[in-house]
Amino acid sequence: MHIDVVPNRNSSPAFLLRESYREGGKVKKRTLANLSSLPVEQIERIRQILRGEQLAPVDTLFKAVGSAHHGHVQAVLSVMKRLRFDALLSSRPCRERDLVIAMVAARILKPHSKLATTRWWNVTTLPEILGVSDATEDDLYEAMDWLLLRQDRIEKKLAARHLRENGLVLYDLSSSYFEGVTCPLAALGHPRDGIKGKLQVNYGLLAAPRGCPVSVSVYEGNTGDPTTLLEQVTKVKDAFGIKNLVLVGDRGMITQKQIDSLKDIKGVDWIGALKTGGIRELLKGGDLQMGLFDERNLFELTHPDFPGERLIACRNPELARMRAAKRQDLLLATTQELDKVKRMVEKGRITGKGKIGVRVGRVINKYKMAKHLALVIDDDRFDYGIRQDQVAAEAALDGIYVIRTSLPKERISAEDAVRSYKSLSDVERAFRCLKSIDLLVRPIRHRLEDRVRAHIFLCMLSYYVEWHMFEAWRPLLFADEDRKAKVERDPVAPAKRSKAALAKVATKRLDDDTVAHSFQTLLEELGGIVRNTCRRADAEPSEPAFRMTTTPNPRQARALALLDAIRV
Repeated sequence: MHIDVVPNRNSSPAFLLRESYREGGKVKKRTLANLSSLPVEQIERIRQILRGEQLAPVDTLFKAVGSAHHGHVQAVLSVMKRLRFDALLSSRPCRERDLVIAMVAARILKPHSKLATTRWWNVTTLPEILGVSDATEDDLYEAMDWLLLRQDRIEKKLAARHLRENGLVLYDLSSSYFEGVTCPLAALGHPRDGIKGKLQVNYGLLAAPRGCPVSVSVYEGNTGDPTTLLEQVTKVKDAFGIKNLVLVGDRGMITQKQIDSLKDIKGVDWIGALKTGGIRELLKGGDLQMGLFDERNLFELTHPDFPGERLIACRNPELARMRAAKRQDLLLATTQELDKVKRMVEKGRITGKGKIGVRVGRVINKYKMAKHLALVIDDDRFDYGIRQDQVAAEAALDGIYVIRTSLPKERISAEDAVRSYKSLSDVERAFRCLKSIDLLVRPIRHRLEDRVRAHIFLCMLSYYVEWHMFEAWRPLLFADEDRKAKVERDPVAPAKRSKAALAKVATKRLDDDTVAHSFQTLLEELGGIVRNTCRRADAEPSEPAFRMTTTPNPRQARALALLDAIRV
């Protein structure tokens, strides 16, 4: 007798118990039972019995005295090994290095406070593998201090790996809010987190093309974006030894004042964008004509106000429609609220110029439509009108943006200049990952300035490891695998995911009909690989234990195999 596995096209395979017999000199087989309803483990045991193997209850042979999650730890540490992460931190082994490696791994697997980390990681094999099981919260703080002292050397090594002469360097600034008021870096500033009234700290991220992080700098919470730019240029040129570079920054970062300063620095080119006011002046002067967009979505122009620069005007019709619809919705919501205020004034429920103004201001601040409204406020009267000329002037700019660069045509085409500017989205992805999706850099609870700097640097290093893991795992995630199409697609047209990526999203499954994952759910599945500590069932307490690690299932095995392809 034997067990046959019969595949089914649209369902699970059938497991049939069969026996072979001879009839007229031919070998035939008959089905004795359908075992498909049994668990796979029971079917395997029946197969072992049919092979003549001796079976015994597991608990009569040995017992498990401990268990720790291992697969996700194995994944992160294997990537660190391939990235030579230990040598990146320090060429010599030391306890501080092991603690930093443990904190980076823990930040990827389960971001917590330092105290909570020392308690959480004991359910995994992480502290045992790295020899930090006895580490306390104070030990982690001391390791952070050690890490901060080595930041410059670590960033130089990262730059040597990922930055190239005449290559792109991406730079952007973000912020995260504080819990507390005692840190010298904490200040009120532009709340990029959308949480008003909280003290915050700013940090700028330098990245290689595709968003691989290289360096992070921390600033006081009220620091303006442009004021940090020249410092980053100096770091790349002097500290990292990159003499010729192309800096990519957004319109709020690379301003005219910064451009004037960059012109005096040899070997520095840049790609940025015009602010709305500059685009409006080009339209007003006739240099930017809407008719030029009739047959194409981008064209080049020059202007005496921008000497030595190439201007690349782009128009995205879909973006234009979205902005027009949003403006219309906001105007409608604003007028509905203002009509309520108007009726309240007419009925005498609100009187006095000051009180009426406060009530109107509440509506205006909510929808940000003041520039499109003409208001009339008296002690017993309120009226408003929509400034159609202002609405039309703004509508003329819908979907239009202008890329500006110092690079000549011989070095970069207009299309590639637009693509390079849009690559800043990779830095924005890094900020999303750092702040809210995976690594949870915020809220910041440290009080000492150096500890805040070390915390943010530690999070950047965690993202460095995660970035490589994410790229390797693209075939298993909802991520788009068609990187070539991203480079070759129309730079102005709305970004569209490949058909394969859309199919993943629609079906929640991969081509092989297995489940598609997010980064975190894939880590959680790998966490299902556990390492058990076992002893013989009748062993004395003094007898040494042995360890058994559960065998990865096909999905787990594929995820671990993909990480083996990482190279630096």
